[in-house]
Amino acid sequence: MGSVAGIFVAAVGEMPLQSREEVLAVAGRGLQGDRYFDGSGTYSTTPGTGRQVTLIESEALQAAEQDYDLHLPPGASRRNIVTAGVALNHLVGREFMVGEVRLLGTRLCEPCSHLAKLTGKPVVKALIHRAGLRADILDGGLIRVGDEVRSVEG
Repeated sequence: MGSVAGIFVAAVGEMPLQSREEVLAVAGRGLQGDRYFDGSGTYSTTPGTGRQVTLIESEALQAAEQDYDLHLPPGASRRNIVTAGVALNHLVGREFMVGEVRLLGTRLCEPCSHLAKLTGKPVVKALIHRAGLRADILDGGLIRVGDEVRSVEG
């Protein structure tokens, strides 16, 4: 189906995300070392699901640059996992695997004014409906750059 092209975490909300080669995903909690893992993310206290892992397509970032002249490096998108070759919007409401980790796509991760403020760029129009996917971790494990991303049939 596709693969993990990059992994990014930030220990504290609003801080720049750091690139990782691998990260431990903990079921029901998030990615170890990320702001949402310990509840220090900007939206940690906001009710709702899908704050454990966020994903974005590398193709969406390329399209934003091509269509809107918006250059946004993968880590600047503030999403944890950058994918290649995966239609993330199709995974809303579905279980999928990232390497050995089983996730549930909960909802789209739309761009917002907070992302625009942190990046200093007009991201909302360029990324609307293609800014990624929010997911919850069902079964944890390691996620590594290069891991396969595939849907779980069932």
